[in-house]
Amino acid sequence: MIGGVTRRMRASWDAQSVRGLRRHLALTQEQLAEELGVRQQTVSEWETGVYRPRGASGRLLTLVAERAGYRYEPGDPP
Repeated sequence: MIGGVTRRMRASWDAQSVRGLRRHLALTQEQLAEELGVRQQTVSEWETGVYRPRGASGRLLTLVAERAGYRYEPGDPP
């Protein structure tokens, strides 16, 4: 608790967890990209480990995962 406000733990998104969430949602990379407001290439780069989602993208993935009932630990198999 910081300053009377409880903070949520931030998920650390890795390639497997992004791919797992996308598959859980039954979306293509292009569809997930459209939903998140990013390019399909960005989703591909997250899933191949070239880059990791950070900042607003990471928080948005966490919200989507929570609402979809997708639970994971970074590094879990998809």
